[in-house]
Amino acid sequence: LWLKAASSSQIELPDDSEQLRPYVSRLRRGALRAGELSAVGSLSSGFLLRFLRARDFNTELSLKLLLNYQRWRRESPEISSCLSPSSVLGLLNTSYHAVLPQRDCTGSRVLIYRIGQWNPKDWSAFQVFRVSLMTSEIISRENETQRQGVKAIFDLAGWSLSHALQINPSLARKISSVLSDSFPLKVRGIHLVNEPMFFRPVFAMLRPFLPDKIKQRIHMHGSDFQDSLSGFFSSHVLPPEYGGHGPGITQVCQGWTNHLLQSENLLQQIASR
Repeated sequence: LWLKAASSSQIELPDDSEQLRPYVSRLRRGALRAGELSAVGSLSSGFLLRFLRARDFNTELSLKLLLNYQRWRRESPEISSCLSPSSVLGLLNTSYHAVLPQRDCTGSRVLIYRIGQWNPKDWSAFQVFRVSLMTSEIISRENETQRQGVKAIFDLAGWSLSHALQINPSLARKISSVLSDSFPLKVRGIHLVNEPMFFRPVFAMLRPFLPDKIKQRIHMHGSDFQDSLSGFFSSHVLPPEYGGHGPGITQVCQGWTNHLLQSENLLQQIASR
């Protein structure tokens, strides 16, 4: 029998709380019964709690998410089997990506992706997607992020036809799966800024694969984005380039790049399990 979802007070409990043990035990038993999870190297409490918190401790939904996660990794080896920050250091050094040091007012992690810094002649869409997967694996280990989720800002200044040609329906489906039902992170918001008109065909390719819940959390801000973005994020969270008073974008990108590089061994362990 599946346990009912935990209350909001239970969700806030630490990993070693006695009250969480029945949920962890139920999910572990369900995972062990699932034949396709037989190759999973670890079903530790910490690992399982990521899936439980992502589904508010509904053990049935948590098992489904865990199965989807393992299936996605198995079916996407071109992305999931090489989680090496040093292999994409050239891309990271362009200030393409950062996780901001301050969380937003709800406790969500805030991620920025600056698509114009990605040169498709140098980096494939698979390599670019790996950066997102590496970050997701790192921050999904944080208890507060497990509880409060993430919000992402995609700066599409510089988006071109060469970017669009990298995104085919198969990759669009893989991206959508991670956003919706194949990774243990709650996506609380997706904010697009500087989106050009010719980005819309790519978004139209992604949209059918997204659940309504995610579609409702997508916000398009255009090029005059600073006022509207400030309605979602406090000024101390955002870099000045995005209308805030936090550290500059180059500084936060370099800080996150350093953190990823320090996590190289951990990420390679994750990729090999």
